[in-house]
Amino acid sequence: MILTTIDKALTLAKARNWTKIYWAIDIHGTIFPSTWNETVDFTFYPFAKETLQLLSERTDCILIVYTSTHSSKLLEYIDFFGKNKIYFQYANSNPEVKSDSYGKYSEKFYFNILLDDKAGFAPITDWKIIFDKMSNTQSLGN
Repeated sequence: MILTTIDKALTLAKARNWTKIYWAIDIHGTIFPSTWNETVDFTFYPFAKETLQLLSERTDCILIVYTSTHSSKLLEYIDFFGKNKIYFQYANSNPEVKSDSYGKYSEKFYFNILLDDKAGFAPITDWKIIFDKMSNTQSLGN
């Protein structure tokens, strides 16, 4: 399923000559296992770290952290990600895509790909699938 989503996003981007795709990515249950408490657990799911680093290196991938984590804890996560060469450009927003006649993005921000355990993302298997796919996919605009 995740490959279908990525292929659709890449095909659409190429057809419309877009230079970026936007990835909205949840933290808990997606990058790290959920703790259901205030404890911060930085144990990556298999291939999550390597995949996020790969996406962070690409100029055509914009990473947006998609989370309900409180601001004080979110800063701790963002700092940890940066130390691991994982770069989220935005948190719960995408100021690059403004509302227009097609969509009202002030209430639901724009993204091409959503990685969230509550949206069917399976972290144990899907990170490796994404890593393999994006390792073998040219950047948009090339």
